[in-house]
Amino acid sequence: MNKLFINADGIEAFEKQHRINLINSIGGFKSVVLVGTKNQHAENLAIFSSLVHIGAHPPLVGLIFRPSPPERDTYQNILDTGFYTINHINSSFFKQAHQTSARYDAGISEFTEVGLTPEYKEAFQAPFVKESTIQLGVEFRDKFEIHLNNTTMIIGEITQIHIPKIFLNEDGFVDLTASDCITCSGLDSYHSTQQLDRLSYAKPNLPVTSLLKND
Repeated sequence: MNKLFINADGIEAFEKQHRINLINSIGGFKSVVLVGTKNQHAENLAIFSSLVHIGAHPPLVGLIFRPSPPERDTYQNILDTGFYTINHINSSFFKQAHQTSARYDAGISEFTEVGLTPEYKEAFQAPFVKESTIQLGVEFRDKFEIHLNNTTMIIGEITQIHIPKIFLNEDGFVDLTASDCITCSGLDSYHSTQQLDRLSYAKPNLPVTSLLKND
């Protein structure tokens, strides 16, 4: 198989959209979620493929926000209210989820525009996506400026989890394949998932074994 060699100068020389497509997809498959927020004027919904696991205790997750302007309603809503939701995307509504990336005017609800349903529960102050199988309520904890490219990482703590019991294993593992959560590559390519196996904790001098029950 012939391989291309592309150095830093070659990457920089690509046309802008070509370079964006290359770098956004070359890193592999990523989580893709809908982030729900609200302000005094409207409920906001935006698709993100930059969800990062920060730690399990406390349960922290990160999101990367691109430079402003243009103004980022989701970013400002998180800072103003301190609350947001993270909603997994299922194959039944991934096109509607993608449409939330359009730049709607401030004060217009993406929920309404794309045909998804805001849902409030357990006294949480931000809207969940009713159509989503797995929903997380997150509270803002910190932010960090990344000066290399003028982006910002928002870090939040998961304080609510809404998940059907059938997708949560006895040991706490979430079966994302069974829940029909999708993944993405690049900015516009969406994929279903298929689990190959779940493996035992790796230790020196011990063989890796499967944790899945045989049928």
